[in-house]
Amino acid sequence: MKPAFARSGLPYTAPAEHEPLRLAFVGQGTFFEACALMRGTPELETRFIEFREGAELGRLLAELHAWRPHVVLVFRPEIVPAGAFAELDAATLGFLTEPLPRGAGAHADLETRLASLRKVDRGNFDRIVAFDPNIVGAAEEVLPVWRSLPLPVDDRFFADVEPIRARPGVMFVGRSTAHREQLLIPSKHSFDVLHLAFGVDAARLDALMREHHVGINLHNEPYPSFENRVSLHLAAGHLVLSEPLDPLHGLEPGIDFIEVGTAGELHNRIELLQRLPDAYHRVRVRGRMKAEGFRASRVYPRLVHDLLLDLRAFGTERAAVAAAA
Repeated sequence: MKPAFARSGLPYTAPAEHEPLRLAFVGQGTFFEACALMRGTPELETRFIEFREGAELGRLLAELHAWRPHVVLVFRPEIVPAGAFAELDAATLGFLTEPLPRGAGAHADLETRLASLRKVDRGNFDRIVAFDPNIVGAAEEVLPVWRSLPLPVDDRFFADVEPIRARPGVMFVGRSTAHREQLLIPSKHSFDVLHLAFGVDAARLDALMREHHVGINLHNEPYPSFENRVSLHLAAGHLVLSEPLDPLHGLEPGIDFIEVGTAGELHNRIELLQRLPDAYHRVRVRGRMKAEGFRASRVYPRLVHDLLLDLRAFGTERAAVAAAA
């Protein structure tokens, strides 16, 4: 679990035997604490360091140097300024979390996200992970992608599937867009649907999810993707009502979640649940079982282990890229 390697003037030394590896998560907590591993495991000691685009770099580097992580994982690597990690004595992993174009004629929103990714400094990162295999082609116009896996779910959000004994609480977490509102408005007018349109921290989100039974997932704009709120709701034991997902990451429509394609379909499913709250109990149970594949305490130890073995075997161009920039 603790291989050692050296890279172009930046030595990395594994911790002593029986000492856990230190993994630092970096990103905007409002969005990514739910995807991190906030409590460590026997293999990993973890810490989340708040940082967003334009924030004070000196503070981030001071925290990293003080804690001395062995691995630094950055959600949205484009937020890190060029050259920021040049002297950082740690393996660095960038996690691409945003949808990108999948071919010609892409939605303008996807082109904007790709333009944002182009700001990334390849020299900051040893390896890059993408949340969606379908974005790898676009991402590799900017930087090489090592592997793809969906965003994990922090263990705190996992809960048992309990019977629904009253009208189920329905919630949607995500900013308002014209596409989303067109699908949501009929249901909002007819039922009590909680819409958290602005960022909410992980503790508050956890509390709210334990008060609800149904999670809605709608795409940001009318293009396919796989949003991490799907796995988050499944982990919480919720019934997930979602627009079609692509990729599915192993989930099966009608078995692990309920697919809805129109405002009318969404309204009808919620209406049925008002009359028969446990109509989809088996779907909730199956979805909760599948959520184990997203559990952070299972995903991150394997990911870090593979990262360090890969670096030991194949090295990194990180220092060379930074020197050439």
